[in-house]
Amino acid sequence: MDLTVKTFEQPDEQRQMLLGAFQLVNIGGMSVGKASYEPGWKWSEHVGKALGQASCQVEHVGVVVSGRNRITMDDGRVIDVGPGDLFAVPLGHDSEVIGDEPYVSLHLLGGERYGR
Repeated sequence: MDLTVKTFEQPDEQRQMLLGAFQLVNIGGMSVGKASYEPGWKWSEHVGKALGQASCQVEHVGVVVSGRNRITMDDGRVIDVGPGDLFAVPLGHDSEVIGDEPYVSLHLLGGERYGR
């Protein structure tokens, strides 16, 4: 592995969506994603609708940087996450920004497949 420094300001890939964006940086043999969503963003409405999916079918492992997010599993379980929370979310879920603050999270697993 080479000494490498990269930034989300110049991602390897950027996926734009209504009320949000997802940047992907490939580094150290892995993909790291950064999700940035505005208040009112909801996965089923702003990503899933275009994909013809009612719920996200990608597993995610990451950490919340700022803002708050509500995760609703297909089986009805609901959990809210906020700054500093680490999350592992299995496939079969919806996600939405809650509150008036933009939501930002870093994704260590699932980013390369997210939103495709």
